[in-house]
Amino acid sequence: MLGDQDAEALARRVTQGDRSALDELLRVIQPGVLRHCGRYLPCRQDAEEACQDALLRVAEKLPTFEWRSKFSTWLHTVVSNSALSTYRSMKRRADKQGGDDTVLATRPDPRTTSVIAGSRVDLLDALERLESERPRIAAAFVLRDVSRLTYNEIAEHLDAPVGTIKSQVHDARVAVREWLADQS
Repeated sequence: MLGDQDAEALARRVTQGDRSALDELLRVIQPGVLRHCGRYLPCRQDAEEACQDALLRVAEKLPTFEWRSKFSTWLHTVVSNSALSTYRSMKRRADKQGGDDTVLATRPDPRTTSVIAGSRVDLLDALERLESERPRIAAAFVLRDVSRLTYNEIAEHLDAPVGTIKSQVHDARVAVREWLADQS
């Protein structure tokens, strides 16, 4: 879990101006942030890069956090955004290098890529498409199916009724499944 009770208390201390709490908070959340980034990125080094970016973002933005949602919910969003940003950056680098697959294989070779890693790359491609074509439902999908938040937590974070969130997640799942089926 990304934000347990200790992390919530430390985050509150940071927002109240306790600078020493920030280092402790970052140490507490780092293992969970890395695991969460690993859900998106099949290569450990890429997950570590995204983790560092997420921790940096937490350090920069937490002092101005307004507590409209729980810290853990906010943290899930920060981490998801960092992982997706790292993936996009890797894709851009691969495109600039003429598709050099040492940076990022846009279509994993099934002979050399695990099914799980290949599925993650396909999911990341689908998430990119979902964010560009239907951004309103992408956030709910990521928070539910990747971050594994409850519908109530997502509704609170996105300031929307639970029924709307459930509908958005359903619509996103349908869109992602259709896109993944087209890729087969």
